[in-house]
Formats: sequence, C-alpha cells, structure tokens
Amino acid sequence: MNGAVIENGDRRSRLSIVTPDANILRLRDAIHPEEANTPVRRVCYAAQLILSGDADPEEERLPMLRRIEELSQVFTDPDSRASLAEATDALIGNNHYRCLKALRTLLAREDRLFAVRPS
Repeated sequence: MNGAVIENGDRRSRLSIVTPDANILRLRDAIHPEEANTPVRRVCYAAQLILSGDADPEEERLPMLRRIEELSQVFTDPDSRASLAEATDALIGNNHYRCLKALRTLLAREDRLFAVRPS
C-alpha cells in the first residue's frame, strides 16, 4: 500500500482504507520481475512499479502508452480493444490501479495466444 507490503496473517481480517487515492497492490496479484516475460506481463509490471512507488509515473507514461499501442496491433477483438482503451484512459488520467486492472484482463488471452503459436 503506497509502497509498503501488507500480507494477511493466519486469520484474514477486514481493512478499511480511508485515504483517498491510496495505491494498493495485493501480494497475490503482483507480477514478479522474472514473470514479466511477455508483452502484456511487461506492461502490467510497469504499471505495478508505478503503483508500488518504484517508478515515476511521468517517466513511465509515454513508454507505457507505446506498449499499449503495440498491444492494440495484436489484440484486435472488441473486448480487448475496450480493455486497452480503458487502460489508456486510466494511464492518461493518472489512475494507475485502473490501468493495471484493465491490462490484467488481457493476460488470459495472451496465454491462449502463446499456447497455440506454431513451434
């Protein structure tokens, strides 16, 4: 949360965040650096670094917009296009959590594409 790692203990509990615009990334949703090995995973990882405070949003905006544009050349179906448009709008609006959330919807599609590629 805002750069700090929070993990549940033995018993789950409810946590209320009252700070507006707090950046939250659950550990179970995090992409580890060695897992950022595909185009979608790399752009998700970049968004995640912004959320965790490990990357500057201003410096990452243009490279991420370029990566999202590159993804739009591959993901041409209406659902994927909608996710990419949402990610772009969120990134431009500095809503990095929403950007990451929209991009993560493409992970399963990307996995399927890599599963059927010719060897």
